Amino acid sequence: MSVNGHIHSIESCGTVDGPGIRFIVFLQGCLMRCKYCHNRDTWDLDEGQEMSVEEIMKEVVTYRHFINASGGGVTASGGEAILQPEFVRDFFRAVQAENIHTCLDTNGYIRKHSSIIDEVLDATDLVILDLKQMNNNIHKNLIGVSNKRVLDFADYLHQRNQKTWIRYVVVPGYTNDQKSVHLLGEFLKYMDNVEKIEMLPYHQLGVHKWKAMGHEYELKDVNPPTKNTMENLKNILESYGLTVVY
Repeated sequence: MSVNGHIHSIESCGTVDGPGIRFIVFLQGCLMRCKYCHNRDTWDLDEGQEMSVEEIMKEVVTYRHFINASGGGVTASGGEAILQPEFVRDFFRAVQAENIHTCLDTNGYIRKHSSIIDEVLDATDLVILDLKQMNNNIHKNLIGVSNKRVLDFADYLHQRNQKTWIRYVVVPGYTNDQKSVHLLGEFLKYMDNVEKIEMLPYHQLGVHKWKAMGHEYELKDVNPPTKNTMENLKNILESYGLTVVY
């Protein structure tokens, strides 16, 4: 019998969390406190619906034709999926048994690299890793925690030669300066396991969730980055030999 997971929601036909059409399971719980989080309601690990791997797989297989025909698969996201590693391991093993692609969408805030983390990664075809900010002081201000564990995890993925996509959210005033992006390029330029970097422009689509939960949204006066800013940062990262999309 597999471990049950605390599930926030399920999206049956997602198109942005990995290649192709994705069946996305959003898990409850997150230790980061991103000021721009658009899923504020996923932070509490004890919330959400408790579901078994078997229950979710009954839904997954009904979409298998559309998923596989598009080159898609299943993505575990959040919140932070890696906070429920036993569930993700069992879920991904069941998904791979059906010959469906697996993707772990994670912030990489891992306390230590243990056997359970290796078991999760062994059942993972693709990791999408968020690198929020290379400057640790800015990272602490924007995200609420140090970036040390995240960068250590990125190094570990490289050591494992784990196929990885990097996500970088461009937040004006926090991550859109050239120095920060140069630091990112320097960090990633030798990581041949990284297939591409997805630069995501900051948005305010999740502000209503903060308001509904009675919390202040600190970045309410921050506007999305301009196309010119996105293009300039893309050029910087490409100068390090990296593939970049936005």
